Amino acid sequence: MKRIIVSIIPILIWFPLTAGDEFCGIRNFAFQDGESISYTIFYSVIGIYVNAGSANFSLGIEKMNNKTVYHVVGTGSSNPSYDWIFKVRDKYESFFDTATLQPYKFLRDVNEGGFKMNENVTFNQQTNTAITSKGVYKVPNCIQDVLSSIYYARNIDFSKYQIDDKIPFDMFLDNEVYHLYMKYLGKEEIKTKYGKFHAIKFKPLLVKGTLFEGGEKMTVWVTDDANHIPIRIESPIVVGSVKADMMQYRNLRYPLSSMEKFR
Repeated sequence: MKRIIVSIIPILIWFPLTAGDEFCGIRNFAFQDGESISYTIFYSVIGIYVNAGSANFSLGIEKMNNKTVYHVVGTGSSNPSYDWIFKVRDKYESFFDTATLQPYKFLRDVNEGGFKMNENVTFNQQTNTAITSKGVYKVPNCIQDVLSSIYYARNIDFSKYQIDDKIPFDMFLDNEVYHLYMKYLGKEEIKTKYGKFHAIKFKPLLVKGTLFEGGEKMTVWVTDDANHIPIRIESPIVVGSVKADMMQYRNLRYPLSSMEKFR
């Protein structure tokens, strides 16, 4: 479930555009204080999906070092009945600027099939560095972490892009800088476990991990309205495939007008 959380928005390869010029300091028009979105994660081996876990993303406004920041907490866990196969208990946190959406701190506490990791990253936007327990790392201007990138990308104006355009940005993860992009695939109607939506579709090119292969294997759909919330994620994994559907939301900034019943 780790890479479901990590990859709701891209994690990947460089595309020859300058992310800093176009996206640095992008403003938030998509979400607000108190937003919470929950997902059910389904797993399939032979084409039949079973409920295997859940994830939640909650956002609030706080003060950090006299600065007003968004504090996002992302959690993911396997259902207890499947813990004997692969137990997941993950928690991610990001603190990022309310004006520029640039991160100040990233925390990760994961327990995945017996593999445990704790990570604490502090970003210094003035010196373009990321400080971890392993050292001080030089990072590009407008670097993102795993969670801040999700909320950052929700403010992208997709109407500016053509099908197969690649939208780049940089992310710091596991003491490395990744030059990433997501490929815009246009719009389509999609039926999820929650309902039928008009959606924006794209593919992130994944960094190879314990569950996911590298490449453009994962597909993500976000609502075609001002909220741009992810409503479905699908991907093959090492054995079988996974799917995450949005099942509950609270305190969205705008009505969920992309859903069929609103139209």
